[in-house]
Amino acid sequence: MDRHADFLSQHFDLPRIREVPPQRPLDWLQRGWSDMRENLSASLAYGLFFALVGYLLLMFAAPRPYLFSTAISGFLLIGPLAAAGLYEISRRHEAGERTSLRASLTGLRQRADVLFHFGILLALMLIVWERVSAVVFALFYADNVPDLSNFFQSIFFSGDYTLLVLAYIAVGGILATVVFSATVIAIPMMMGRDTDMMTAMATSIRAVATNPLPMLVWAVLIVVLMLLGFATLMVGMAILLPLLGHASWHAYRDLVD
Repeated sequence: MDRHADFLSQHFDLPRIREVPPQRPLDWLQRGWSDMRENLSASLAYGLFFALVGYLLLMFAAPRPYLFSTAISGFLLIGPLAAAGLYEISRRHEAGERTSLRASLTGLRQRADVLFHFGILLALMLIVWERVSAVVFALFYADNVPDLSNFFQSIFFSGDYTLLVLAYIAVGGILATVVFSATVIAIPMMMGRDTDMMTAMATSIRAVATNPLPMLVWAVLIVVLMLLGFATLMVGMAILLPLLGHASWHAYRDLVD
């Protein structure tokens, strides 16, 4: 077992983590697709709602290109929380209970306190990312400010700010890895059993540490599918978000004993 995972086991009462093969995330997607098809109306209701939210977010950021990456990061960050109702649908479907939009909302109300606290934590993480990115920007080009009215062309595609772009990607990658590790199965776990936020996050970190390659594959699949949703101006997100939500439930059920 990874030493970091062993440290978490000593300080938290954590469930056992299963090891899975690298190709297992494809099975999670397949089972997620099955859940979505069998609970189509409720799943699409969540998908359409958050696709609309994402579209409005992109429209807000469109005339402010310097906020565009933050808007996308924010949507990716709240994705696991936004999918909480989808986890509840999959949980009920697996248990043979009644599944519907109303029933899933009931499940959300029952876990409202822990979801609220988790939402605050994710909001703080987003603020940290926005502040850290601003610090990186200031450290490299405090006296030579690029044209922010054409953010991507001026900075990412001009070739004049290579060090800034590399630093931005490196810092963003580190923060994304931390957030992914702490949240990837934390919210499904909180929806599936009576556990607190810290235990769920510690379990999530331990699952990633125990299964680094499968979780890397899963992270790549999530990013690719989410970017596909953004590329379709959120139209595809109405299907892709429910798919990933249901699949994330099966990732939790597969990894946590």
